[in-house]
Amino acid sequence: MTPLNQLKPTMRGTIQDLHVGKELSRRMAGLGLRPGSTIEVIRIGPFNGPMQVRVGHTDLILRRSEAAHISVCLAV
Repeated sequence: MTPLNQLKPTMRGTIQDLHVGKELSRRMAGLGLRPGSTIEVIRIGPFNGPMQVRVGHTDLILRRSEAAHISVCLAV
């Protein structure tokens, strides 16, 4: 498993686990970030900026610090 913040643009995988507190976990689940969901990195902001990711048909912007707590199993 790889932290989401380590993925590069166009890479995709399946969310395995969220290593966050209850409140942030609830917020992420509301956005569609749940174990078993497929996630794709669309682009990464310059200078260690936020990440644009796609879950289903929804695009989200995540802080890299939040993305570091999402474990992803890379798609082959």
